[in-house]
Amino acid sequence: MSDQSRPSLRHLLILPRGRPGSRGRAATAYGSVSGMTTHSDHRGVRIERIGLSRYIASNDHGGQITVGAGAGTDFTPVELLLAAIGGCTSIDVDLLTSRRAEPDVFEVLVDAEKVRDEGGNHLTDLLVTFRVSFPDGEAGEAARAILPDAVKKSHDRLCTVTRTLELGTPVATRIE
Repeated sequence: MSDQSRPSLRHLLILPRGRPGSRGRAATAYGSVSGMTTHSDHRGVRIERIGLSRYIASNDHGGQITVGAGAGTDFTPVELLLAAIGGCTSIDVDLLTSRRAEPDVFEVLVDAEKVRDEGGNHLTDLLVTFRVSFPDGEAGEAARAILPDAVKKSHDRLCTVTRTLELGTPVATRIE
């Protein structure tokens, strides 16, 4: 498939276990940046059923996490979304502040209310709470001073997950 013929929307494909052609890059669509598709900009995961309402999500780097409907210790899809928000902004803020000082405590809480209304199932009241402290001294003070700006930059510009949610990016689906 040529770069020009690849879809410009990013997709998460859920393919049946054992389906021929379900493994590898050929089963995923590619992302687009300013009309030019680049392989390095693509993000994708593969979801494979391992049991009733249980799945393994795998990334291109070999990482895996179990996903389920809420039984046991598996993450639910909603918990993964909250973890993605928290993880994305944590990375941004940590990279910016730890240049000045290593934190003594770095914890990010992400909370939401799941509701079902005329709009269907969705989350409301999303709140990201940072619990961060730095050591005493000049370096710690410098890190504390930049923390509010780092959180704002992550929210307003840097965190891909939060930006995607707030922009309301459409999600396309397909069956192969």
